[in-house]
Amino acid sequence: MESIIEKENEFKDQTSADIKTIVVAGATAKLGGLIVHFLILRGASVKALVRRGTSADKTGELSGAGAVVEEVDFDNVPELAEACMGAACVVSALSGLRDVIVDAQSRLLEAAVKAGVPRFIPSDYCIDYTNLPPGSNRNLDLRREFNDRLDRLPVMATSVLNGMFTDLLAGEAPLILTGPKLVVFWGNADQPLDFTTMSDTAAFTAAAALDSFTPRYLRIAGEVATPKGLKQAAEDATGDKFRLLRVGGLGVLKAMIRITRTLFPQKNEVFPAWQGMQYLHNMLGGRPKLHPLDNNRYPEIHWEGVRDVLSRPK
Repeated sequence: MESIIEKENEFKDQTSADIKTIVVAGATAKLGGLIVHFLILRGASVKALVRRGTSADKTGELSGAGAVVEEVDFDNVPELAEACMGAACVVSALSGLRDVIVDAQSRLLEAAVKAGVPRFIPSDYCIDYTNLPPGSNRNLDLRREFNDRLDRLPVMATSVLNGMFTDLLAGEAPLILTGPKLVVFWGNADQPLDFTTMSDTAAFTAAAALDSFTPRYLRIAGEVATPKGLKQAAEDATGDKFRLLRVGGLGVLKAMIRITRTLFPQKNEVFPAWQGMQYLHNMLGGRPKLHPLDNNRYPEIHWEGVRDVLSRPK
């Protein structure tokens, strides 16, 4: 397994003499913090925007990493614009529901445009929602809505699409069950699925933020694995024998989502159980499969696979 420390060594001699300022919103969350980390490794000047009143522990961690921390009011566009002034790119790693992904992120976007920032990376980091019908995934619908706004404004936009965070397979995603030694799936055991670690996603995003020009979408996958491939990776990582368990077809999973959402709506939760099930349903259906992959765009990044994640010390 390649650690973040090992990744640091890859980037030490690859920084540019032309130091760019990158603004990162959502830097106190795990993904945002990793993006800040890799930007600094690449020699960027990083300004981390945090909500006013953010705890000293979180701001201190960012300052200690080398970022300039600026407390802002995310409801105040002029204040955000002033904070974005002089930046080469604004990177959003904000997480939430409509009030964040659409509303707060739209204010950040408006501020970036007012400040003359040439490039904007929205908080997508997901499967390819552009190939999904509206209504199939609540959280991805919010991203689609925001990106519709983004595409109407005079700024170069790039979305980073990475499938599912591979890290979730170590516990949160109900696909690999290490207790009963099962790999659970619905539909086709040969359906290719995209997985990328949070660290690799952050490293790639940092590289894209410092790039002179990037296309509208960049698609990456640390590993493309089928349910059968997940079984093999689990066996390779643990030395144990796993079984494939097909719970049913995608119609069964859709019915489970409907029942779970009715019984446990949790409308104000960002990732309730039914939302995770929607994400799995989308992936297992194949429509949001990432293609083509842009993994080779920054060859210094070495990708972690499913086996690497499952082999991490507990």
